[in-house]
Amino acid sequence: MARVNEVVREALGDELERLSDPRLGLVTITGVDVSADLRQATVYYYALGRAQKRGTGVVPELAPEQRVTTSAALQAAAPHLRAELGRQVRLKYTPQLTFREDPAVATGDRIEAIIRDLHRDDAQDASE
Repeated sequence: MARVNEVVREALGDELERLSDPRLGLVTITGVDVSADLRQATVYYYALGRAQKRGTGVVPELAPEQRVTTSAALQAAAPHLRAELGRQVRLKYTPQLTFREDPAVATGDRIEAIIRDLHRDDAQDASE
């Protein structure tokens, strides 16, 4: 199943790059969990906003309304992505796609912020 998950993730990621929907922005497929009967697939994604100025390299977090828009764009693209998946990957069934924002990325950001705060506190204690 791990191989199936990875093949589906790669195929969907490649096709997602080809989509020209402006609502998507920077979307990365972080993982796929295909059910044992191959009829359902949960696709985990992470989306970033667009940089304010070109060339700055700073990409902001998505605003709540942008999260809803990205989710709607992925749901709208699901039939196309499923059809492409059926063409590219030979499976007994082509799974129905359900998109979910990856909670692991938000958890990692939260942990990083906590560690950063701890280091800042340690540096202040050392300077006193």
